[in-house]
Amino acid sequence: MNQVNIFNENVEAYEAWYEKYPEVYLSEVAALKEQFLKLPENIKGLEVGIGTGKFAQILGIKEGVEPSNEMASIARKRGLEVVNGNAEILPVKDLNFDFVLFVTICHLNSAKQAFKEACRVLKPKGSIIIGFIDKDQKIGKAYEENRMRSTFFRYANFYSVIQVTKLLKEAGFKDLEYNQTLFGNIEEIKEVQLPKKGFGEGSFVVIKAVKK
Repeated sequence: MNQVNIFNENVEAYEAWYEKYPEVYLSEVAALKEQFLKLPENIKGLEVGIGTGKFAQILGIKEGVEPSNEMASIARKRGLEVVNGNAEILPVKDLNFDFVLFVTICHLNSAKQAFKEACRVLKPKGSIIIGFIDKDQKIGKAYEENRMRSTFFRYANFYSVIQVTKLLKEAGFKDLEYNQTLFGNIEEIKEVQLPKKGFGEGSFVVIKAVKK
């Protein structure tokens, strides 16, 4: 079973996770918003891997690309414009967006190719924003250790901050900025956490970078 089928067949479980861990979700949103505040106003953005639209909706993103038909269907019901497609071959013309968002890159077939595609569809000096679980921190290590018991992470590829940084630079990005959240185990997080600059403590890291 490939990863798209996993998401097609487990949409309810995906949505239920956010209901079970609202403080985790909102902590991630807070970290993403901190980087979004650095962007100009009235700009056009795209979320790659928009899923059911949980992040796009709360962040004010109107458009997305999603390979799972079932996930995309829910995102459309939330009022989002979603095109079925893959991150590695975006069905988007060149130089079309001011920013591109990725959340949870562990499900990409090739992060390297996905970042190159993001660079292609971004306008000059456009920004990429990536939120992901750092495999070197507590939650990332737990996901890695328990992957065979997980519906969603069995076939995931987790990345370290150093790895993502290298891939972004190779794809044509510069001026990287970092923040982090999710300090502690998921079960321990009972209130929304404020993000901190940098990385190396929190399990969820957000990187913002600019197209060269």
